[in-house]
This record gives sequence, structure tokens and C-alpha cells, in this order.
Amino acid sequence: MTTFWKTARADLSPFAVYSAEEWSTLSDGRTTRFSEKDLKRLRSVGDTMSLTEVDQIYLTVSRVLAAHTRATRKLYKKRATILPHVKARTPFIIAIAGSVAVGKSTTARLIQELIRRWPNKPRVDLVTTDGWLYPNAELERRGIMHRKGFPDSYDRATMLRFLSDVKSGQPNVTAPVYSHLKYDIDPDQSVTIKRPDVLIFEGLNVLQSRAADASDTPTPLASDHFDFSIYVDAYEPHIKSWYVNRFLALRETAFRNPDSHFNRWANLSDAEATDRATELWETINAVNLSENIRPTRPRADLILRKGEDHLINRIALRRL
Repeated sequence: MTTFWKTARADLSPFAVYSAEEWSTLSDGRTTRFSEKDLKRLRSVGDTMSLTEVDQIYLTVSRVLAAHTRATRKLYKKRATILPHVKARTPFIIAIAGSVAVGKSTTARLIQELIRRWPNKPRVDLVTTDGWLYPNAELERRGIMHRKGFPDSYDRATMLRFLSDVKSGQPNVTAPVYSHLKYDIDPDQSVTIKRPDVLIFEGLNVLQSRAADASDTPTPLASDHFDFSIYVDAYEPHIKSWYVNRFLALRETAFRNPDSHFNRWANLSDAEATDRATELWETINAVNLSENIRPTRPRADLILRKGEDHLINRIALRRL
């Protein structure tokens, strides 16, 4: 396993680490009253999230998020009485990061649904960073089509402008939309964010660390705008296996659509599909995970580590 979960001096770690069993005791017997139908709507292909896991793991995650949200609201209100430029109400932004195929999207949708069920019924929007990928034509022009999903494949300036406008309380902020069917930006679609109570911002590289340019000027980061961040983690061979299995499953679903960018792979044999998925993993996704995604894990406030069965078995929560 990775060294993060084998810290010899746990007393020096900024994280408190819990087993799934330890974390489950924190729910105090509460339940979410989710149904299997609810979960089916939220799960991505290949994800095995269960109703038990929702109650024993994610319900306490939701309670932690609620506590942070309330505390942040109080802080904003207090600062607004001191500083006239501070708005008393701006969206609480939760970032969710992690590898391709690790289950980020399921986690993001589930957390969105849990927050909507808080007693005050907050408005929660969910946006993914896919919308800020450069169009395929631009990626081809730059010669980085093979690096789609790497940090340099995103229009980071426009993404930062979006986050800045949302965090400053702008009433209507537009985000671009990515079509997974077309494997490209959809220029005819957009989504407008209208000052939600909570915004969930999900993507591979949202927790990138800070760098400085030649003049030693700090480079703005997406994470500058986050109030809380979650990293969905797993042992790399497990993620690779989930990625390959998802690819095999998609041959019978999304790839069958004649309009799909991946339709040409729908009739691959199991062996051919496994070889193709393995090549994509090893040449693109594993490299991105190793070089760009996993190094951001320690920057998260909460790390959810999954086992081979796709269920969470370790939780690391940053100490206050």
C-alpha cells in the first residue's frame, strides 16, 4: 500500500485516520433513509456503493460538511460586520478530487443528495472540471490530445474566473459543458450557477499545489477558492482493474450509441477491449495519476480510501 497509510509517527500527521469500523460508530445509529432506487440513480458504472456504506460512512461525512458549512457562514457574517467589502453569503465550495475510475462522480452526486437533505434544505449545484477542457481541435493544435485530462489540457484561466465569480457572490455565473458522448466540449450547452448555498466542484486535478513563476509571483489556483476538499483514494492496481472493467461494460451500453465517439470500440472482443483499455490506462491515466493527481492527496481535508471491493476501508480527516 502507499506510504500515506503507513505513517510510522501518526502523532506527527496532520490527519486523524479511522478504519471503516471506527468511522461507522460515529453515525450513532442514524440512517439516511436512502432507497436502492436512489443509489442506482447515483452510482457510476462499476461502483458498488451500498446502502450500508451510505449510512455508516457517508452520513458522518455529511455531518462533518454541515459543521464546516455552519462555521464558515458564521465567520463570513462576523467578518462582514468588520470589513465592508465582505459579503455575508457566498457559496460554500466543496472540491472532490481523485483518479479516473476511482468513483469521484458517484461520491460527488451522493454528497450533493445528502446535503440537499439537511434540515435547512440548501441549494446545491455540482460542476465538473471537464467543461474547461480545451476543445479537441485546440488540443490537436497544441499537440497534446494524448494528454487530455492532464493539467495543461484545461483552460485554467477561464476556470479560475468561474470560481472567483462564484466565490465573490456573482448572481449568475456560466460554466461550459462537456459531452462524454462526443468526447468534446459541447459549444451549444452551458450551465448557469445562481448563487447556490453549496457548490460541489469535481475533477482530477482540482487540488494542484502552488508554483511560482520566474518573478516569484504566486500562481493562482482553483484550490484558493475551496472551503473543504475531499480526495477519493485507492491502491493503483485496483483503480486500473476498475478502469478496465468499466471499459468492458461500456461496450454494451454507451459505446453502442452510433453517435458515441467510442462506438468504434463497441464490437471489440473481451481480449481486444482489455488490451485497449490497459494501453489507455498505462500510457495516459496511470501517468496522470502518478505525476499530477496522487501528489495532491495530502492537500485534501478528507481522504476516503477504497479497498478492492470499491468500498471505503480507511478515512483520514485533517485535524483542526
